[in-house]
Amino acid sequence: MRSVAKESLKKQAARYHLEEYDEEMQKAILLQLKKRARRRKLITVLCTALAIGSLGYFAGYYYLADRSSSQFASLSDLKGKDPVTTRFQVNMTGEQERPDILDEYKNLYNKNKSIIGWLKIDDTIIDYPVMQSPDAEYYLTHNFNQENDRNGSIFMDPACDVLKPSTNLILYGHHMRSGNMFGDLDLYESKEYMEKHAEIRFDTLYEKGRWQVMYVFRDSLKQDTEITFKYYQFIDANSAEEFDSNMKAMSEMSLYDTGVKATYGDQLLTLSTCDSREENGRFVVVAKRIH
Repeated sequence: MRSVAKESLKKQAARYHLEEYDEEMQKAILLQLKKRARRRKLITVLCTALAIGSLGYFAGYYYLADRSSSQFASLSDLKGKDPVTTRFQVNMTGEQERPDILDEYKNLYNKNKSIIGWLKIDDTIIDYPVMQSPDAEYYLTHNFNQENDRNGSIFMDPACDVLKPSTNLILYGHHMRSGNMFGDLDLYESKEYMEKHAEIRFDTLYEKGRWQVMYVFRDSLKQDTEITFKYYQFIDANSAEEFDSNMKAMSEMSLYDTGVKATYGDQLLTLSTCDSREENGRFVVVAKRIH
């Protein structure tokens, strides 16, 4: 390797016609050529290391994305199998009891009792179990099997109650570059796309549900002191006036008019993910229950 470097240095020196300079100047030129060669070598090594590191990062990223997709496919298969047991009854606080869990979700509930439902949008990657935990951040970094996973899970706001039920059920998911979770949710920016995917299916453990997209908008997390509409705090409306006020706020933010309206007493489903267009940005799709 050293002989190759020397040969290269000799070639460079020849281009400068060192014989035309005195001995001191020749030494100075050779010294600069050596320094330049070392810099080029260092840059080459650093660029190679960076390229290898980048390839490793993306390989790892997409490996985890593929693994996550495979796990969800197996969960979807489990959903279709006959339940191991025939009846589930889970006590709530006090004497009230939950209704029976739907047969198709009993096996999943056996695996992880944090599951609260299943979300699916036809012809999209969105076909996932929905989790709910008292810890609002747990499923940001954990999958259905409770393993650490940068994809996280789709999860419901812990303040929502599917049995009450809450006026608005809010579901969160990461905006993954691979498209996993809510990575493709912002495709709803296009009204044409929305019209082809206007219906969302979200089942709770206890009943099936169909929902129709009503509003699509961009927003951001607000300061606690800001007096303004905050979609992520709209979980229950205690009056028709409060409900209508929230509908008006979302209608004004919506990117387009879907023609779908809601009145007090209707139940809503909100899908929320990050939006990189602004700091703490969010991309939001709101749907109304139609069945």
